[in-house]
Amino acid sequence: MKIIQQAAELQPGTCKVCAAIGVFDGVHLGHQQVIRQTVADAEQQEALAVVITFDRHPNAVVAPARTPPLIHSLPQKLRAIAALGADATLVIPFDQAFSELTGEEFIFGLARDFGKIHSLSVGSDFTFGHQRGGNVTLLKALGAKMHFSVHGLGAVALDSEPVSSTRIREAVRAGRLDRAGELLGREYALAGTVVRGDQLGRQLGFPTANVDVTGRLTPPPGVYAIHAYHGDRRHRAVLNIGHRPTVKAPGPELRVEAHLLDFSGDLYGQELEITFVEKLRDEQKFASLETLKEQIGQDITAARRRFQAA
Repeated sequence: MKIIQQAAELQPGTCKVCAAIGVFDGVHLGHQQVIRQTVADAEQQEALAVVITFDRHPNAVVAPARTPPLIHSLPQKLRAIAALGADATLVIPFDQAFSELTGEEFIFGLARDFGKIHSLSVGSDFTFGHQRGGNVTLLKALGAKMHFSVHGLGAVALDSEPVSSTRIREAVRAGRLDRAGELLGREYALAGTVVRGDQLGRQLGFPTANVDVTGRLTPPPGVYAIHAYHGDRRHRAVLNIGHRPTVKAPGPELRVEAHLLDFSGDLYGQELEITFVEKLRDEQKFASLETLKEQIGQDITAARRRFQAA
């Protein structure tokens, strides 16, 4: 799948373009319906299937106080889109200047740079343009003028309730990761770049990969048996999510730290994707680092037992 940041980079030539537009955080079952409609249109029309999304949540620019934690990192989102068969994804840098474009200006710009739009697919509650001034009704009016069709697809329901990113966030926060997976249509995963920490795990004899999840949704604090994916390799691991109450620290920064079992290597600057096998225990405060070290050893033993029983 080709990834571009400007519509003009697509260079479709004489090919028509079928596009899906949305934030697509999580690429859940509802999002998948929109993207699959675009892929189906493109196959029928011998066109290019293009997904249009953003490099951040729009609220990060227009309403920072109301920015939700993201379900997916951008690389995760792009992988999920690619798996649905898109030919290209346009990742628009959502900045102040872009936020001030009217809905008409946004669509006219796409039409100019793509050349020939055959169809646009969106959710039925889709809004776009400055101050969310555009909606599906406006999109259809523009389509009538510019000769493209519009699919405004209704929400997918699960257990008689619409699938939404909000429901997924609620499930993850509650530790209902299986439920989150049902709404996503695949196993819930957390991913981020490995960054340098304070080496405490190494000092205790259990080196950890510190995963940067800034701005991201995380499950409840605690210790988990997990699978950690690095490239095409899968590792058994133990993950701690929490504020390290045993360690005196200047601030209550949330840490996500993975100890990969039977692994030795340098992961700094690389992506680690985590899937959750089982929660082993809640976060605890221990009387000393020595007691914490003993507990970590017990957590690793418990995780090994869990993997062996699988």
